[in-house]
Amino acid sequence: MTVLTVDLMTPIFTHPIVSDLPAFQDDLHQGVSLRERGSGKELSTSLLEETIDLSEALRRAAEELDLIPGITSLQKQILLKLVQQQLRPNLFLNQDETERLKGLAREQVAPVLFQVKKGEMVVREGERVSADQIIKLRAIRDSGRDNRTLQTAVGLLISILTLLYVTYLFAGRNIKKFNPDSRDILFLSIVFFAMFLLAKVSIVVSAGVGNTFTLIDPSVYFYAIPFALGAMLVRIVLNAETAYLFAFCFAVMVGLLFGNSLLMALYVLVGSLVGAHGVGKCQTRTTLYRAGAWVGVTNMALLLGLHFLAGHDFEMALLWKLTSAFVGGLFSAVFVNGTIPLIELLFKYTTDIKLLELANMNSPVLRQLMIEAPGTYHHSILVGNLAEAAAESIGANPLLTRVAAYYHDIGKIKKPLYFIENSGGQRNKHDKLAPSMSALILTSHVKDGIELAREHKLGAELIDIIQQHHGTTLIKFFYDRAKSQADPGVQQVDERDYRYPGPKPQTREAALIMLADAIEAASRTLTDPTPARIQGMVQKLINNIFIDGQLNECELTLKDMNLIAKSFNRVLSSSFHQRVDYPEPVHIVREKNETDSKSAASERTRSKSANPDRKQSEEAANTEAATAEGSAEDLKRLGIS
Repeated sequence: MTVLTVDLMTPIFTHPIVSDLPAFQDDLHQGVSLRERGSGKELSTSLLEETIDLSEALRRAAEELDLIPGITSLQKQILLKLVQQQLRPNLFLNQDETERLKGLAREQVAPVLFQVKKGEMVVREGERVSADQIIKLRAIRDSGRDNRTLQTAVGLLISILTLLYVTYLFAGRNIKKFNPDSRDILFLSIVFFAMFLLAKVSIVVSAGVGNTFTLIDPSVYFYAIPFALGAMLVRIVLNAETAYLFAFCFAVMVGLLFGNSLLMALYVLVGSLVGAHGVGKCQTRTTLYRAGAWVGVTNMALLLGLHFLAGHDFEMALLWKLTSAFVGGLFSAVFVNGTIPLIELLFKYTTDIKLLELANMNSPVLRQLMIEAPGTYHHSILVGNLAEAAAESIGANPLLTRVAAYYHDIGKIKKPLYFIENSGGQRNKHDKLAPSMSALILTSHVKDGIELAREHKLGAELIDIIQQHHGTTLIKFFYDRAKSQADPGVQQVDERDYRYPGPKPQTREAALIMLADAIEAASRTLTDPTPARIQGMVQKLINNIFIDGQLNECELTLKDMNLIAKSFNRVLSSSFHQRVDYPEPVHIVREKNETDSKSAASERTRSKSANPDRKQSEEAANTEAATAEGSAEDLKRLGIS
């Protein structure tokens, strides 16, 4: 059987055998050389005309078996399997040698030189362009590419710097809310430069990806670039006016980067404005993703309009572009969410997202305030409710106002018992102090609050409001006491010693907290808080603060003050609502009256022995409650005239 197998394979192996005959035939048409393995001796290529593949060799072996007499089908199958196992290609492609010969051939080719003289016409208008002319044009283009690249970069730099400088001058003189300090300018510069790098790198990457995946046009990937990222960051950190200016300048720059494309500049500008508007009131983190979705939808609508405006028909590439445009909006939201904490850390900004974290009542400083000064804590919550409602009525920042109200009196943690809301019915500690010392203790809570705010890194906005929420108001109660105790002919009382150090409120939010602070404290003195009395108290306090000049440096208008008063009236009226007096069983009422009588008698006995000045204190308290009806003395406890 073995001898028969060898006899079958011997005539077959006289032919060249390859594994892939079609590929070999393609190479054969291009020209091949035949060499013997080992010796490297070059053989005649005439043998290559008889080249067969493995399937043809097996077929010929089967034909030879059919010619053998007396062989059974089983023997034939066994012999064919043996032949199939022994068949191997005896003609291979030497790839290394092929590459070596190609390299030698390239080195032996002489360069083709064309001399193009100055002023020579390479291609005439309307003339069919030949291959040689294309080579000349490409050579001319490549010869000046380095110089043109440098010129383009310099031109882009000059254009952008001029645009930014002119925009900065115009906005600084004509837009009231555009007043950046050095920190803001540094932030804007870094964001603008980062967005420039992002756009430039994204263009290069998009072109590379487009060359790799040739089925999709490279321009599709351009629309996935998060162009709205910069304007959204600026809007969250600064304000809407600055975000608009940033979006305009960045859109012009992108238009220049995309070959002076006006349509691309329009696409970037509209998406950036939508993103900046979407994050204007960022009360929750989901607001970012909602804004990103709106940017994506706007990008799709604008891209669809520009596509048909250019006269193009509906095509499959348009679907890819629309998808990419929507993804670009979502990318903007994702990058904003990841970048904002870094900006807050590096530039010490207090954004709305940071305020959401500070609004948590379990923050360390608020928990300390609740434990050590519970009266002040409750007062701060009520001030926050009043100020937030007023901020919404005049279009101020309600989140900043509410959070600042929570922290505006944290300085009282240092000496809580010297403030009446924390005394818990104990003897007033100021009774044993000189008026000047009492005034000094009251004013020190502002300085202590600033120190605590810096220690807990609350941010510049909250620190400014803590410093400004009393302005330069007069502590009238102790000022009047000092004047009554001073010798009229000998000692002079300086009013400046009894005023808070200031400064006066610089923002609407700080002014709202000043007003809400005074009104919430005064509302506690009302014995019968009817709507009319509440309205009279609110109007009187706002007028007194206004007349004292405390609102001269903020942007509140008379219309705003009217809206603020209405808001305060509404909130306080709902707070002092009436309750139904539910009757109790007779035996419970009798037992309660007896218990109250015994408690009152024992309390009077204990008070007389412990506090001989009780009568004087009761008279002062009654006088203070009575002044809430409209007397000028109703603000003694507040220190405001």
